[in-house]
Amino acid sequence: MDYRFLGASGFKVPALGFGAGTFGGKGPLFSAWGNTDIDEAKRLIDICLDAGLNLFDTADVYSDGASESILGAAIKGRRDDVILSTKLTLRAGAGPNDVGASRHHLIKATDAALKRLGTDYIDLLQLHHFDAMTPAESVMSTLDDLVRAGKVRYLGASNFSGWHLMKSQAAADRYGYSRFVANQTYYSLVGRDYEWELMPLGQDQGVGAVVWSPLGWGRLTGKIRRGQPLPEGSRLHDTAGFAPPVDEDRLYRVVDTLDAIAAETGKTIPQIALNWLLQRPTVSTVLIGARNEAQLRQNLGAVGWNLSAEQVAKLDAASDVTPPYPYYPYWNGQFTERNPPSVPLATSAGETT
Repeated sequence: MDYRFLGASGFKVPALGFGAGTFGGKGPLFSAWGNTDIDEAKRLIDICLDAGLNLFDTADVYSDGASESILGAAIKGRRDDVILSTKLTLRAGAGPNDVGASRHHLIKATDAALKRLGTDYIDLLQLHHFDAMTPAESVMSTLDDLVRAGKVRYLGASNFSGWHLMKSQAAADRYGYSRFVANQTYYSLVGRDYEWELMPLGQDQGVGAVVWSPLGWGRLTGKIRRGQPLPEGSRLHDTAGFAPPVDEDRLYRVVDTLDAIAAETGKTIPQIALNWLLQRPTVSTVLIGARNEAQLRQNLGAVGWNLSAEQVAKLDAASDVTPPYPYYPYWNGQFTERNPPSVPLATSAGETT
């Protein structure tokens, strides 16, 4: 297993991490992705550790907390061998303060997560979303207190926009608080929006990407093909409303390219899609999920080799989409006099130059 720095933290994490959202099976669809019990969780964790994968990610809302509880029970006796990552701020109770990033909720939710995980510290604590109702200074102050208390070691954000993340970093810098070093973000061959703003921000601010749903919400598993209906039992039947939309022509173009590269390399479509992500800038770790041992072993096969530059270029071209203003290259500084655009720039008078 390859190990990489988590942003500018100086802390190394495996190139692949394990998403424990399938542990539990309680609660509504969005929080219950599977029904892995403790015994099966132990087996999956054994396989991960044997492969050098020692980062396990969960959240307090996954299966109404059962994911954290099962993960904690499954690692009992080997806490020092693993990196624990969890998330909070989504609603985790019926009370008016059981949601968000207020000081009250952050402290209460962190203590509850520690109890469920059966540990006295969390390696990486991430905010599941930006809370516009709580001042960034208050949020970063509370997170800094959790770090200083030894309950948390590193901080991350998730599902933040670029300005949300930068506002938080600025507040931390202003008062000398701990900064975010991780951004748990959606990124895949069919979801490249991360590259427009969050990737350059990560490069500038030392924030490493912790990638979730790297197979595009199940679209890049190899089961979806041009001209074929979704297979029976596909989770996209139930989760399509939650997943970011993808243009069908673009999806099939990507899958066709993955198919061709699979024939060249002997690798599976998921392995190729994961390997492409592992070669992207700022990516610290890619979270893989698995409902069973076969899925896990296949995903672990994404490391230990690299796509060729030509294969990466083919995937880049097949998955490319023109960013909206102001991220289109003319406006964000990608082009200079030394590296001019290949198409004419429009002037304010409507002419070209």
